Amino acid sequence: MHSLSTVVAAVAVFAARASAHGIATAMVHWPDGTFYHGYDPSYQYQNPPPVVIGWGIPNDLTNTFISPSGYATPDIVCHLGATPAGIAAPVNAGDVLEIQWNKWPASHKGPVLDYLANCNGPCEKADKTKLEFFKISEAGLLDAASNHWAADDLLANNLSWSVRLPSDIAPGNYVLRHEMIALHAAGNANGAQNYPFCFNLVINGNGTAAPTGIPAESFYKSNDPGILFDLFTKFTTYVIPGPPLYSSALTAAQTKPGAIKATASGVASYIAPAKAARRGVAAAPTPAGGHKRAAAARAEAAVVETPAPAALAASHATAAPAVGGQAAAPEPTTLVTAVLKVKRSA
Repeated sequence: MHSLSTVVAAVAVFAARASAHGIATAMVHWPDGTFYHGYDPSYQYQNPPPVVIGWGIPNDLTNTFISPSGYATPDIVCHLGATPAGIAAPVNAGDVLEIQWNKWPASHKGPVLDYLANCNGPCEKADKTKLEFFKISEAGLLDAASNHWAADDLLANNLSWSVRLPSDIAPGNYVLRHEMIALHAAGNANGAQNYPFCFNLVINGNGTAAPTGIPAESFYKSNDPGILFDLFTKFTTYVIPGPPLYSSALTAAQTKPGAIKATASGVASYIAPAKAARRGVAAAPTPAGGHKRAAAARAEAAVVETPAPAALAASHATAAPAVGGQAAAPEPTTLVTAVLKVKRSA
């Protein structure tokens, strides 16, 4: 005879399959309130598809999930068949990023987790299986008495979740991995549902920390206490799965999103000016100007002050890529050329 919890879980599984789940489709950078489109699987039907900061997941047309049986596969990194985003959001270490979802069922209670991985090169060409992530944010069971979870906060705040970037990390090109784990069927083997989504970031700042990370394929095991978990029994605690939280992780308040102040498409990965000047690294080739522009960049790199990411974003601002519309493809750039562009347009 089946237990009551098993029957309830089975009903929940059926209901989940009958309803849509969700996708993290956008990001807002604070404090400047700049909106960036992430990826939507419908983009694959546009020709050409919009170039966005979110990793491509064209195989996720049914808003599905990664189950524990897929934890050792590349799909757990950034979702089904994910491919690198073509551009990145320029931000500062210590800033708050608000991740926006298109929907999320109230029955899908569970934790929200965020990770970063340094691409050590252009994130547009990153090999997801070689990215080593460190956890920068986690929230799970917030109040056992009321069965209140992190996912409930996301729902209460208009399907948004805020994460603050560590202030001590070194500048560079990073992938932000944002994830929710639904536990409504996790009392059964292979029942947990992971929804990971990735965004490209170019992080500026004065930090020097390079936290040690691990591949996403090593995050979870199917029998972890936070993965094999019966939501429909009496419990008072929950063990958040995954690697430990980064020691310098910062907390972001979960509040309703503020008004959007600007919309930008993003920038390409770049090399920090000091690094380019010190090592004599040429700026990435651009459509025109080639070696002359690279030489000019090297000559000026040592004396041009790096602007805040908001200024870089403003220099690439564009209308949001609407369904059926196409954002202009960004000009290949480095931080050096982006700095020069902002300086000369000032």
